[in-house]
Amino acid sequence: MAMTVSGLIFACKPHLSLRPPLFYCFHKTRFSSVAAINTLDDPISFIKDDSQGTPFSLGKDVSRKESKLAQWKKLNSQDLGISTSKISKPTRKVLNGLKRKGYEVYLVGGCVRDLILKRTPKDFDIITTAQLREVVRAFSRCEIVGRRFPICHVHIDDTIVEVSSFSTAARNFGRGPTYEIERPAGSDKNDFVRWRNCLQRDFTINGLMFDPYERLIYDYMGGIEDIKKAKVRTVIPASTSFQEDCARILRAVRIAARLGFSFSRETAHFVKNLSSSILRLDKSRLLMEMNYMMAYGSAEASLRLLWKFGLLEILLPIQAEYFVRNGFKRRDKRSNMLLSLFSKLDRLLAPNRPCHSSLWVGILAFHKALSDKPRDPFVVAAFSLAVHNGGDIAEAISIAKSIKKLHDNSFHELSEPKDLENRTLVNEVMDLATSIKSILFQMKDEHFVSQAMSAYPQAPFSDLVFIPLALYLKVCKVFECVTMGTEKGFVSKQGSRIDYELLALGSLREIRHTFARVVFDTVYPIDRA
Repeated sequence: MAMTVSGLIFACKPHLSLRPPLFYCFHKTRFSSVAAINTLDDPISFIKDDSQGTPFSLGKDVSRKESKLAQWKKLNSQDLGISTSKISKPTRKVLNGLKRKGYEVYLVGGCVRDLILKRTPKDFDIITTAQLREVVRAFSRCEIVGRRFPICHVHIDDTIVEVSSFSTAARNFGRGPTYEIERPAGSDKNDFVRWRNCLQRDFTINGLMFDPYERLIYDYMGGIEDIKKAKVRTVIPASTSFQEDCARILRAVRIAARLGFSFSRETAHFVKNLSSSILRLDKSRLLMEMNYMMAYGSAEASLRLLWKFGLLEILLPIQAEYFVRNGFKRRDKRSNMLLSLFSKLDRLLAPNRPCHSSLWVGILAFHKALSDKPRDPFVVAAFSLAVHNGGDIAEAISIAKSIKKLHDNSFHELSEPKDLENRTLVNEVMDLATSIKSILFQMKDEHFVSQAMSAYPQAPFSDLVFIPLALYLKVCKVFECVTMGTEKGFVSKQGSRIDYELLALGSLREIRHTFARVVFDTVYPIDRA
C-alpha cells in the first residue's frame, strides 16, 4: 500500500493546566488506497526480520525529522509482520460484530505492542466509536462495568472481551489534572480523536492503535521507535504520570520485566524516586499488580527490577532482607536460590499460561524457611515429592533416596548431604512443612514484616501486608497434606503435562505438581550429572 506525506505540520498548545506545557509537532501521513473490509479469519503473511536484528521492518514508513517533537505515523501492519490470525477468536467475534454494524473498531494498548514483537498477548483490548449502550445491544451477553471508567464486558463462550468507547474515554479525559486539548487547525478529526485517546495511555509502547480491517497501525506517541530501542517511556513526563497514578510504577516494572526492556532515563529516575508512593494503593490492587509480575512468566526479572529500583524492600521486605544479608548488589548479575526458583517457574509459565497466586506465595514461604534453616538436599527433595503426591512421605523418601544426580551446591540454603535414617528424614520433612506454615503466618503479620529490614537502618520502613486471609489459607492447604498425612481421595498427577486452565484456577493437584517440579529442578538441575 503506497504512502504519501502531506507537507502540513501542526502544533498543539495546551490550555492552562497543572502539567508542564507540552508542544507537539506532527507530519500527517495519508494513504493512497483503502483496504476492503473483511472478517478477521484469514492470516496475513509475516515479514521477516530485517538485517539489523529489529523485531520488524518499518517498510515504507517515513523517517523522523531530526526533531524532539512527536510525529503522527500510520504504518502498514503487514510491513510490521502482524497477522490477524494471532488475534483470539473471541476478540475477532467482537470486532466483526461491531464492524458489521458500521462502527469503527481498533485494538489498542499492550496487545498491539505484543503483536508487533511476535508475542502472544495476555489479552486484547478493543476501543470503538459505538456508545457503550450500543455495544450492549450488539451482543446477547454483555454488560457495562465500572463507575469511574465504564467499559463493556462482552461474554464470548468462556471468555470476557473488554470494549471501551471513544465517547466515554473522551468524557473521562477532562477529569483530574490534565490538558484541555484543542484540535489543531487543519488536522483530520478521526486522527485527533485517536491521538487524544492515545495521550491517556501510560507508556508510549502501549499508545498504539491497530485497525485490523484497514491493516493500519496508528502511532502518535513514538511507540514504534521505543519498541525498536527496547525502552519503557511514559507518554507524559514521568514525574507527572507517576504522581497521577502511582500504579504505573509497578506496571512499568512489569512491562520491562516481561519484555526485557529497560527504562528511559527519566522514567528510571522517577520509578526509583517515587517508589514509596505505591503505599497509597489499595492492598487488593497491590496483590493484583504483584500477581501480574510473578504469575505470568517473568517473576525472576521482576524481582531483579524491584530490587534494583528500591521497590522490593517496600513490597517484600522479607525477600529484600535476604538480598541484603547475602551481599546481593542492586545491579548484580549473579543469581541465588530465590531467583533460581522463580527462573524455573518462569520456564513453565507465559502471559497466556499463568499460575494461581498461591503458587508463587508458597515458593516465597518455602524459600524463607530454607533461608532461615538450611536443609539436607534429600530432605528438600522428599518434601517436594510429598507435596506432589498428596502427603505420602514414605513414598517420597523412597524416591528421594534413589536420586543419583548431584545437587546444586552453590546455594547456602542447602546443607551438606548426610546419610540420614528414614525416621530422621520423616522428622526433617515434617519440620520443614511446619516451618513453612509458620513463615506463611509471619508473612501476613505486620509486626513481623516490619522487623525484616530492622537490622538495616538505611532501608525504608515497611509493614506492608497485601496477602489476604483467603490466599493465606489457600497456600496453607497446598502444604498441610505433609503434616496431616495423605490427603483423602487425592490422586497424584501422572506425567509432566500441566493443565494451565486448572493451574490458573488454583487446582491443588496442579499447584502441588508445579511446585514440586520447580523445587526439584532447582535443587537438582538438569545439567548436573
